[in-house]
Amino acid sequence: MYYHDRRLQYPVTVEKPDPAFARMLQQAIGGVEGEIRVCMQYFFQAWGNRAPTSKYRDMLLHTATEEIGHIEMLATAVALNLDKAPASLQEEGAADGIVGAVMGGGNGRQEIEGLIHKNLLSGGLAAMPMDSDGVPFNMSHIYASGNVAADMYCNVAAESTGRVLAVRLFNAAHDEGMKKMLHYMIARDTMHQQQWLAVIEELGGTANLPIPNSFPQEMEDQENNYNFYATAADGTYPEGRWTSGPSIDGRGEFTVFPNRPLGEEPILGPARPDSGAQDEQIG
Repeated sequence: MYYHDRRLQYPVTVEKPDPAFARMLQQAIGGVEGEIRVCMQYFFQAWGNRAPTSKYRDMLLHTATEEIGHIEMLATAVALNLDKAPASLQEEGAADGIVGAVMGGGNGRQEIEGLIHKNLLSGGLAAMPMDSDGVPFNMSHIYASGNVAADMYCNVAAESTGRVLAVRLFNAAHDEGMKKMLHYMIARDTMHQQQWLAVIEELGGTANLPIPNSFPQEMEDQENNYNFYATAADGTYPEGRWTSGPSIDGRGEFTVFPNRPLGEEPILGPARPDSGAQDEQIG
């Protein structure tokens, strides 16, 4: 069960509406690095959580619900930045395109025209669940494996790429209100990265590797579980922490394996008579 408050999680103001920036903000809503992604990821991880304690499920639900507020903030920001977009072709300056009055023939008209069309025709100059190219969010980047450690690593990656995007948007913003909103969202990304890392640490950190730790390591290939495969034709490879010394989990030693075939050439045999192949293939 969830509750809502009509007030925003953090103030969202726009002094100078910028439809081009609205297009960029759509990436933070429905892009692969966006808030819909992390919101749904945390919800589905929580709803599928199986553990002796419910605290991880509860924590995920708190954060997923927070992310709804972030989507609301961004949707409000998109709508406010679209305030100057023309509502019809008859408006002044829009005779040669629906964004004529907005862009005035300047650079970037074609880049935002598609978004303005979509936001006008389908959203009434409001935000849509799509990325900056108008591609609808389709849940294909939601990771909820049922393994709490694996999910936490996915969450760190999600918050890291989300913070990268938020920083880029902050650097691109000209409106002070947008910078204030984004500096808040960047701070929340910082906390969420730390939050998921704290769970990993609480679960045992590197001692919990590899994931899943429930599979007996003696059953995996002991000759290839800590080898760095060097695949360059000249045999060179980038030396680093991953090429020598104890493995991160402390259960093996990193070594370098000059990549070579361990199997034979696959011979599949003749095609079946009913396969629709050529006579020469059927044999």
